[in-house]
Amino acid sequence: MYTLTNVTKKYEQGKRTVTALNDVTLEIPTGQLVAIQGPTGGGKSTLLQLLGALERPSKGSVGLSGDEISSMPDTKLTGIRAKQIGFVFQGFNLIPTLTAQENVETALEPLRVGAAQRRARAAEALASVGLGDRGSHRPSELSGGQQQRVAIARALVKKPEVLLADEPTGNLDEETRDEIMDLLEGLWRDQGLTLIVVTHDSAVARRAQRRLHIKQGKVTEKN
Repeated sequence: MYTLTNVTKKYEQGKRTVTALNDVTLEIPTGQLVAIQGPTGGGKSTLLQLLGALERPSKGSVGLSGDEISSMPDTKLTGIRAKQIGFVFQGFNLIPTLTAQENVETALEPLRVGAAQRRARAAEALASVGLGDRGSHRPSELSGGQQQRVAIARALVKKPEVLLADEPTGNLDEETRDEIMDLLEGLWRDQGLTLIVVTHDSAVARRAQRRLHIKQGKVTEKN
């Protein structure tokens, strides 16, 4: 799924240059469930942004499904994000004025899916995360766990190859955390997704097939 070769990412902060990733070479096979851990500022979010085609490396290359995405023009990257990659965030990022159904449908708008098909696919996605009866509710009428389920449905409705989750349980209590991880793990198995989760929570990371640790821009395997 992913091939990173000698990837370095640097940022300018005033007069200072910060190296977020330092000469990272990494392969993530299709269908793998990967957890990424490490201290704050160690490079976890930067790595996820590169995998999500939201950032480009300062040096090195990032490949996705055999395509070199680090050198693609922005228009092609926009298409890849719209079709191949689903995103789930800690803060849910739902539009408060829209219903759950409408929030899920927004992921299909860039794909120019017709209105009737958008409604049908969004309803199917909500049902797949256990919210088939909550489509007319706005985010303020849903619990934190339910809002995250809507966000997961929004990520999955476009049928992506890979799902990138940045602290998806960070705002949830332990019981709801376990419910969300059960859901993600089940969807990963059933749909053959590549699932990559950034987390500070060891209980979440232990569910992964593979655990990566990032510290000071260096990636190591964690047993």
